[in-house]
Order: sequence, then structure tokens, then C-alpha cells
Amino acid sequence: MSPRYIIRFIQAFFKRFKAIIVIGFVVGILFFLLVEFFLPLISFESERIGIVGRFTTDNMPEEISSKLSNGLTHIDNSGNVSPAIAKSWESPDGGKTWIFEINNSSTWDDGQKIKAADIDYQFSDATIEVINDNTIKFNLTSQFSAFPIIVSRPLFKKGLIGNGEWTVKNLSLSAGYIQKLVISNKDKSNNITHKITYKFYPSDDRLRLAFKLGQIDKIAKTQDSLDFESWKTVNISREIGYDNLVALFLNTDDEKFNNKSFRQNVAYAIDKSDFDGVRAIGPLSPNSWGYNSQVKQYALDLDKAKDAKDSKIIISTLPNLLKTAEKIKNDWEDAGIQSEIQVVTNVPENYQAFLATIDIPKDPDQYSLWHSTQTSTNISHLKNPRIDKLLEDGRTELDQETRKKIYLDFQRFLVEEVPAVFLYHPTYYTITRK
Repeated sequence: MSPRYIIRFIQAFFKRFKAIIVIGFVVGILFFLLVEFFLPLISFESERIGIVGRFTTDNMPEEISSKLSNGLTHIDNSGNVSPAIAKSWESPDGGKTWIFEINNSSTWDDGQKIKAADIDYQFSDATIEVINDNTIKFNLTSQFSAFPIIVSRPLFKKGLIGNGEWTVKNLSLSAGYIQKLVISNKDKSNNITHKITYKFYPSDDRLRLAFKLGQIDKIAKTQDSLDFESWKTVNISREIGYDNLVALFLNTDDEKFNNKSFRQNVAYAIDKSDFDGVRAIGPLSPNSWGYNSQVKQYALDLDKAKDAKDSKIIISTLPNLLKTAEKIKNDWEDAGIQSEIQVVTNVPENYQAFLATIDIPKDPDQYSLWHSTQTSTNISHLKNPRIDKLLEDGRTELDQETRKKIYLDFQRFLVEEVPAVFLYHPTYYTITRK
């Protein structure tokens, strides 16, 4: 093909399609200018966060569900209750009946007004009665002063439509469990849309691998940052989980641990000053309004631990607390106590000492953990009439100052009994890609 032919072909092409070419060129320039102008006005910020655990839409992590919606009430870090969807509440009969008034301005994210009939808490020991659109009554089977805290759990209607600042944009499930959850929030002050993609993994190892492969940008609340300490491309931040407690539960039905003095002996044999977290001295968070700082602390004292010398104890531990179990084993060996570690995935039916992390209830009421009738959750099998009575009184008393006195006594007597050695509030690390 000759150059002359090519030149004539190009000239003919431009002559025939000149108008289209000019219009396309102008539109392209205008589009570029519009994008340059409007892009700063319509900005997006996005991050991908990895979390370990199996969750359904009914039991999402609190840090996610609280972004998406509110409950009838709101609880602060100290356990104090304030209005949320409900503007007020009362109990006319000392805690057995609770009546909540819904705020007229409370709406779902789709713009619909929240009505009493929308409230769908499922309680096995309470019935719900809708009085009118703004009033709902809960009839409990027994008095329970901490009930306003129970209804702080975020509410949703069908489709995971909530009442919070964030909304669900995408949800992926497998066998009923959440695999991926995408939520977004528009900051009206600067017109920036924020998007968070949560991805869920069955283990810490899978989570860390996903981060290394670039599938997520952030690891939320891990207790081990060692893999990434030498990385120059990540930021590592730390916070103390005051709502969590690592404790060594002692089986009071065991032939060794049914003796209070022996339980105290082994508690004195553990150096509690060298764990990765803040020292815990009792079952409550130090942020709680009911916290007692004046309980027996069981600081390391080998002289007081000597009566446990030559004993042999099996420590059952969850996998993520193996390092803590090894430290306890070493401390006990220094005190002349022999021990063996067994890694388990659940609470063993028969154990001697069980190492676990528990979530501390927002209210000082710990009836389910320590009352003698709570056989499925009182894993230490504690049976103490005085502690039972304090727990019973604490959950039926409405006056907070009176309740505080009850729970101060409860902590003092519980720590004296040593159904568990309270060790520390763990450190959690957040690892973020730069």
C-alpha cells in the first residue's frame, strides 16, 4: 500500500467524520475538567478489615453492630445507661415490669419511623406487650434491675436496616455465617463517603496470611503482633481490653481445689506483674461504676504458696493463651508446684485449672458466672451462700448507690474465695498497612 493512498484515506476519513471527531474531542476535555472539579467534592475513603471468628447477623461483633444501629438504651464505658431509641423508661413494680417510651424522632435508615411493634428482642424469660406506637412493655418472670442494659443491644428490621450512622451495602454468607460485610457512611460535613469491608477468618493464622497476601489492609484486635514487628510498611497500635479478662478458673469440685486455702496458695505462686496487659485484681472492669479496688491482690509470695509445694496440677488452656499458660507453669515450678499443659478448644467437662478470656458484663451483675444455680455458666462450680445472696440482692435492687455497696462486698468475698485467679486485662494490637 503506497504512502499516497494512506494520506488520501486519512484525509477522506477526517473530512467525513470531522464533526464527530471535533465533538468527541470537546466532550473529552469537558469530561476531564468536570472530573477534576467534582472528584474532590465526591470523595471515597475505603478500608478492608480482617476479624477472627464465626458470626451471624444476630451476633455481629459489637464494634460493627454499634455502627449500624442503636438499642433502646445506650451504655457508656462505665456501665451507665442513657437514652437511645427510647427517650425514657420506668419500672413501676421494682424491676419486674419495664415500660419504655420511644423517641418520636427515632427513625430507621430507610426513613420509616421506629414504632413499638418494630422492637423484636427475643427473651425466653420475658413477654413483650405493645401499648401504642411509642410505648412498649416488658413483663419479666422475676425482678431484674439491670434490664435497661440488656436492651442496649442494637436493633434491626428485616434487611439489616438499622438506626445508626452506617448502613449495610453488601453481605456475603456461607452456611449462615458472615464471610464479608460492606458498610458505608457519608460524612455530610465534607461530603466524603467512607466504606469499610469486613472479612472474617476462622483463625489467627488465616487472618495473618490474608494480610500478608494483601487481601486486607487492617488486622483488628489481635493479641499477638510479633509477626509484624519488623515490618516497615505497617503501623501497630495497642489498646487495653478493659471489657475482657484473662483468668485461671479453678474447679472447686476437684479434690485439690475444693479447699480454699489450696486455691489461695496457688494464686500466691503466680507472678501477675509480667503479663501482656493491665493487672486485673477482680472480676469487674476498673472502668465500672461498681469496681472495688480494695480487694486482696495475691501478689507473688512464695512463702504463702509453700503449702502447695509438690502438688501436681493440669492446666487446660485455649490455644491463644498458650504463652500465658507456659508462664504460669514456670511460676508454679519456681514454687515447687508441678504442672502439665493441655490445649483445649472448649471448657473441659472435668478440669483442674482452666485458662480463658471472658467478656466482662457491662453491668456489675455477674449472677450467671458465679451463682450456684447456674450450672452451665458457673464453670468453677462455686457454691457459696453468702456470694449467692449478694448476687440475688444486686439484681433486684434498683437504687444504684445501694447496688454499688452490694457489689463492693460481692467482689471482696469472691476474691477471697478464689474460684478463679484474675490475671490481666489483655493488650490488643491493631495492625494497619501504611
